[in-house]
Amino acid sequence: MALHTVNPTTGKEIERFEEFTWKQIDARLATTAKAYKDWRLTSFAERADRMHALAELLRRNRREYGKTMALEMGKPITEAMAESEKCAWACDFYAEKAKTLLADEEVPTDAKRSLVRYEPLGPILAVMPWNFPFWQVFRFVAPSFMAGNVGLLKHASNVPRCAMTIQEIVEEAGFPKGTFNTLLVGSRQVEDIVRDNRIRAVTLTGSEKAGASVAAVAGTEVKKTVMELGGSDPFIVLKDADLEKAAKVGAQARCINSGQSCIAAKRFIVEKAISKEFMSFFVEAMRSLRVGDPLREDTQVGPVARGDLRDELARQVNASVSKGARVELGGKSMEGPGFFFEPTVLSGVKKGMPAYDEEVFGPVAGVITVPGERDAIRVANDSRYGLGASIWTEDLAKAMRLVSEVEAGMVFVNHLVKSDPRLPFGGVKSSGYGRELGTPGIREFVNAKTVWIAA
Repeated sequence: MALHTVNPTTGKEIERFEEFTWKQIDARLATTAKAYKDWRLTSFAERADRMHALAELLRRNRREYGKTMALEMGKPITEAMAESEKCAWACDFYAEKAKTLLADEEVPTDAKRSLVRYEPLGPILAVMPWNFPFWQVFRFVAPSFMAGNVGLLKHASNVPRCAMTIQEIVEEAGFPKGTFNTLLVGSRQVEDIVRDNRIRAVTLTGSEKAGASVAAVAGTEVKKTVMELGGSDPFIVLKDADLEKAAKVGAQARCINSGQSCIAAKRFIVEKAISKEFMSFFVEAMRSLRVGDPLREDTQVGPVARGDLRDELARQVNASVSKGARVELGGKSMEGPGFFFEPTVLSGVKKGMPAYDEEVFGPVAGVITVPGERDAIRVANDSRYGLGASIWTEDLAKAMRLVSEVEAGMVFVNHLVKSDPRLPFGGVKSSGYGRELGTPGIREFVNAKTVWIAA
């Protein structure tokens, strides 16, 4: 079978790659397992040198890599170049901090000396999505490799060129052969790879369904997993918020990466007292977004990544409207080539509609009006997801109180939700478990080894 690269701007195939046979997969598993034996013994300084070199390549060639992302999955070129820069930031951050974050921890006991030592686990399988085709990979690579692990990448089937490019970058940065291997495989081969005894752990970013499937297989093999899954992030606007700013940032939060982000704002929960004023600002902010060719630097919203994703958006919008939601802006696929969908605002969204109950992956915002802040928190938590949340209020004491009540792995006050190498990233409920980034991220795939020395 073949993996196809289709340009979502035109709908035309760019190139295709043949899936690896098991013989090819086995060879890469063997190479990676062998590389681990040496890489785990390298010093933090040696690892940091390679990681800084990786960061330099990501910055220097950001336009080239950005173009690859734009052509393969439709990301606006300015966002794609920024993604490459962010990957470099993560590489530099962990190159500089890993030694401290993984330092031995002395613990007073009845021993002469006792401590906790953090050591690598081995080859890690990364099952990654298409929506941030570089960032999702490097936020695994940077902490894991600095911890002494090595990795294999099973990337999404619609971004094989990105997958191959990442391996080329890692090799060009001077990492030993086999430290990182891309596996050009479809989803049907993942189970066998997870079960292989050379794989020690699995990290997956993707849908709830994919996560549940891979976690179940890994569980039968008693292998550690980290799952970063879907989200239906609430964007809570209270009556004392700066409404114009909230609306402007809200449009950005909804349509970043053309709306295809797990931490994009999806459910806009607005107090009734200010709902009309907010809606006026918000519709105008969404209307002003420039939709077009992702290779143009003034484009803010490109196509969605695949035709089936565009069709799913249309289904969710139409089903919500049929149940009483109102289209305030957009509402349909755009005519012409490619997989474009109009920036869309739905009002009157209620429980039982797809715009309320489901993750909507594209530039479609559902606005839910509530009587007051207690109802806002109730609606925010009325979701099986719990990834990120944004609260807008000028009362910071109130904000800190509400932060504790929101069921989410991340809560941002008066800002859109974003990832940052310095802070842990992940969710609760059906949004997954475990953490990427920050201190918890580098400690996910290590052996916290107890060392006890007799007096």
